[in-house]
Amino acid sequence: MTAAPFPAPLALTSYPRARDAWPLDPDVIHLNHGSFGAVPTEVVEHQNALRERADRSPVEWFPRIAERVRVAREQTAPFVGALAEDSAFVPNASAAATIVYNSLRLSVGEEILVTEHGYGAITMGAQRLARRFGATVRTVELPLLASEDEIVQRFADAITDRTRLIIVDQITSPTARVLPTRRIAELAAIRGVRTLVDGAHAPGLIENAAAQGGGDWWFGNMHKWPSAPRGSALLVTSAVDRQDLWPLIDSWGAPEPYPDRFDTQGTIDATTYLSTPAAIEFIEREYGWAAARETLPLMADAGAEAIAEALRPFSDEDPLTILPSAAPSMRLIRLPLGLGASREEADELRMQLLDEVGVETAFTSFRGIGYFRLSVHLYTEASDIDAFIERCVPQLLQRAGIRTAAQAIIA
Repeated sequence: MTAAPFPAPLALTSYPRARDAWPLDPDVIHLNHGSFGAVPTEVVEHQNALRERADRSPVEWFPRIAERVRVAREQTAPFVGALAEDSAFVPNASAAATIVYNSLRLSVGEEILVTEHGYGAITMGAQRLARRFGATVRTVELPLLASEDEIVQRFADAITDRTRLIIVDQITSPTARVLPTRRIAELAAIRGVRTLVDGAHAPGLIENAAAQGGGDWWFGNMHKWPSAPRGSALLVTSAVDRQDLWPLIDSWGAPEPYPDRFDTQGTIDATTYLSTPAAIEFIEREYGWAAARETLPLMADAGAEAIAEALRPFSDEDPLTILPSAAPSMRLIRLPLGLGASREEADELRMQLLDEVGVETAFTSFRGIGYFRLSVHLYTEASDIDAFIERCVPQLLQRAGIRTAAQAIIA
C-alpha cells in the first residue's frame, strides 16, 4: 500500500490549527483518541459553566434536571439517526449493555453468541448474565480478514435452537474494523434471535450510526469521536419490551416510561449529557461531520503506512494490516513478534511507553498477536506520527530483542 502524504495540520473555522481547539498536553503525543476521547476546550468551558450553575443554585438545578436531559437527548438522538423517544442517555457503553442484560431472562441450556472481536467488559457482562440462569456463552470465530459475507455466514452457521442473544460490535475495539451488524441482526430476527449491537466507536464515524447498526438494542459512546465529555452514551431501542429497561439507579423517575425514567438519576453529574449537543455542534460548525468522515480515513491511512514503513526492515511480513471494512479513523499495525500477545501485555506496553517516552497509544491483541491500533482525530498531525516512529519504534524493537535495529533508528 502506498498512502498519500499525511495531510497538513487541519484548520478549523475558528482555529488556524485544529490542535489548538483541544486542551491536550503539548508535551504528550496523542495517538489514542479511541480509548477515552478528548474534549475541545469550548466544550470543557460549556460543561464547567453548567457545573457552576448547579453549584450556585442546586435547588434550582436538580429538580429541573429531567427536563434539561430530555432536551439534550432530543438534540442528540438525530445525530445517530434515532428518535428521542427511543433514546436514553447512559454513562457509557458498558452501562448500556448492563441495562439490557438486567432486562433479560434466560433458561438453562440457552446460549449467547459473542465474537473474539468484542470488547472485554461487554463480554464479561454477558458471561455473568449467562451464569445467573445456567445459560452459556459461545464465541463465533471471525478471522481478522474475513469478508462481510463470510462473517454473516458464520453467524448463520452458529445459530442453533438454543441461541437467544447475539452481541456484536459495529466497530470492533481490538481489531478496528466495521462489522455488518444490520445484516447479522436481520438474519438473527428471521431465526428468532435478538441482537445487541455494540456501537461504542460508531457515533460520528458512521453517519446515522444507530439506524445503520440495526439490532433490537444499540448503544454508542458520545465521548469518543463526537468528543463529548466522558460519561456520555446513548442507548437506542424500539423493541416492544423496552419498558423492561431500567436505569442502574432507582430514582424519582421510576414511575415514568422508557426513556423518560432515565432522565432523572438523583444527583449524578448530568452535565456530561447536557454538553453532548455542544460537542456535536462544535465539530459540525468548525469542520463539518461529512468532511471529518472524509478526512479521518486519509489521516489514518497515511499514518499507518508511515509507521509500517519504519517497521518493515525488521519484520518477516508486512506490519500493515489491511482490513476489509476498516474503521474510518483507526488502523492496525502488527507489532514485532512477542509483543502484546495478550490483552494484559498490550495494556502494560501502553502504559510503559506513555511513562517512558510520552506517547499515548493503544496496543491490542488478537489470537496471540499484538498490534498497535492507530487512532486519529482532527487534531492529529504528521509530527505525531513522526514522534511515534522516533520514540516508540526503537522501544518496540528493543523489547522484541532487535537491539541492533533499534540502535540504528536512534542513531
